[in-house]
Amino acid sequence: MLSKSLTLTEQVARRIAGDIAEGAHPVGAKLPPGRVLAQQYGVSAAVIREATERLRAQGLIQSRQGSGSVVVSRTGAQGFQVSAGIADREQLASVYELRMELEGGAAALAALRRNAADLAAMGQALAALQQHLDDPEQGVEHDIAFHVAIAAATHNRYYQDLLQYLNLQLRLAVSTARSNSRRQAGLTAAVHQEHVAVFEAISAGDAERARLAATRHLQQAASRLNLELFFPAARQTS
Repeated sequence: MLSKSLTLTEQVARRIAGDIAEGAHPVGAKLPPGRVLAQQYGVSAAVIREATERLRAQGLIQSRQGSGSVVVSRTGAQGFQVSAGIADREQLASVYELRMELEGGAAALAALRRNAADLAAMGQALAALQQHLDDPEQGVEHDIAFHVAIAAATHNRYYQDLLQYLNLQLRLAVSTARSNSRRQAGLTAAVHQEHVAVFEAISAGDAERARLAATRHLQQAASRLNLELFFPAARQTS
């Protein structure tokens, strides 16, 4: 039996990974469509999307244009991983520090490489986010979608894969940060303006402004989670 401490997404990802290891989904074969997997495992399509993203990050499957998700390994790669339920605040601070550098760089590249479709995807996520600023579930979904759209606009698959993985794994942290924001009057709107600043810089093609806006947004997000005390610079000056 799986641990009750695991999220539903983690449980489903482990079950699918187990089925792959046992040969139920052979290497080279396509995974069934999301709706079929959702019925098979008794969960929503959203859970299946998150579970397959974890499997992709583990090297078990790959997404191929026009072919869906294809099984590429029975065991996966035991490389870089971040626990979805990361609870140690110092570790979480370290991951946010990593995100600042990665997402700042991604925003800068996106400003230089974005096309009309990229801007449309970012704009759509941003508009949906504005409509659900105080919605605890939809707000998180659209927040993550905005960050993922920026990564896609780099047109660098490794940025896309790593940042999508980090954003999905840190769903709990994003949810916590947004929950903290909702408890303070006007803060959700202020956070939204941080996203708008990133989008406007990318739209303008201003790489340095985009980098600074994205980094500042994540610095503020870390601050809202009271993580700044765990950054090395803070420890050195204490």
